[in-house]
Amino acid sequence: MRRREFLKAAAGTILLPLWSWAKEIPGELKITRIVGFDLVSERAKLAGKNSRRDVHGRRAADRMVRLFTNMDLEGIGNCRAGKRELAQLLGKDPLIFYKGANRRMTGPLGAGTMPLWDLVGKVLKKPVYKLLGGAGPKRVPVYDGSIYFSDLLPQYSSKPLDRFKEEIDMGMAIGHRAFKVKIGRGAKWMPPKEGYARDALVLKTIRQHAGPKILVGVDANNGYNLAKTKRLMEELPNYNFAFLEEMFPEQVEKCLELKRFIRRHGWKSLVADGETQSKLDAYKPFIEARAIDIFQGDMNRFSFEGILTEASWCRPQGLQVAPHNWGSLVGYYMQLHVGRAITNFYRAEHDPLSNAVLIADGYDIRNGSASVPDAPGFGLKIDEDKFASTVRVNFDLKI
Repeated sequence: MRRREFLKAAAGTILLPLWSWAKEIPGELKITRIVGFDLVSERAKLAGKNSRRDVHGRRAADRMVRLFTNMDLEGIGNCRAGKRELAQLLGKDPLIFYKGANRRMTGPLGAGTMPLWDLVGKVLKKPVYKLLGGAGPKRVPVYDGSIYFSDLLPQYSSKPLDRFKEEIDMGMAIGHRAFKVKIGRGAKWMPPKEGYARDALVLKTIRQHAGPKILVGVDANNGYNLAKTKRLMEELPNYNFAFLEEMFPEQVEKCLELKRFIRRHGWKSLVADGETQSKLDAYKPFIEARAIDIFQGDMNRFSFEGILTEASWCRPQGLQVAPHNWGSLVGYYMQLHVGRAITNFYRAEHDPLSNAVLIADGYDIRNGSASVPDAPGFGLKIDEDKFASTVRVNFDLKI
């Protein structure tokens, strides 16, 4: 009965006759094995400090899950659920968790639904972005989020500004045309006056090197306040900041005052915030007041269900979403599918990570936007030889 109900709902959602789905969906599909592992990825450069945290380093890890079935279909994805929750999937048909009409994945995994989305996409022979709505553009705008405080790293201390030119060139070489630059050195690492002066000098250096057509946004990680934010914009009046992210701890009235200040000067800079929130309801007063232009719920914390909910709240108000994603290679691919699914997506945050285990064909950056493959699920594959030789398995659950 459950399988038949699913087929009816799915056929109605995608406007296909029931028989066309039934003949392609295998019967008695079951999840038979679940393997948990850490996917360790590496950056092409060392990520330095931001206004709050010390050196971020070269590596980052995704907690991953592989869902195996009795039909030789496999789901791969980021998942922070524990073994007890994951074990509840064993012996189950993954389609019972998919609610196509609502574009949601239910079940015991909380926000860790990515591997189920991947598996269901493969069962239905659809890319995930189509299961999520498929209303976005063919190519998804992206930005390089890796411009940290390289000037404070000892290896670049002799020529600190030159390093920013090199990093902009590195981003341009892989296809970026938009960058997020960390500021706020005076919040922790330098005296406030000297830190602010260095922020401004770095921004001037980057703009002069990149040219006027490259988009540049800034992120203070709450290391500024409203007055200092206004000062920076007034002292760089022609900078054309694309966005101002986490300039200070978000409060509705302060964000509204910043937006009024921007409008009075005739600038088009957008206010972005919200990455540290752990509950979706925290965004509601900001959405109702239109106090923030770009909402940045964390991609892995809220997963597709939460981000699409956030986006649906924002859309009637003319607001956008740009999920926060740092330290997660797989989260980047998740963002891109959201970008292809909805109409109010700003840009995907790219942490330039890579590894040899995960094969991600079809995700290519060119001229500031990324392609998304039409392959079923996320189109991700595992190099089995490299998996066997380099990956540490955390658990292996079987029926």
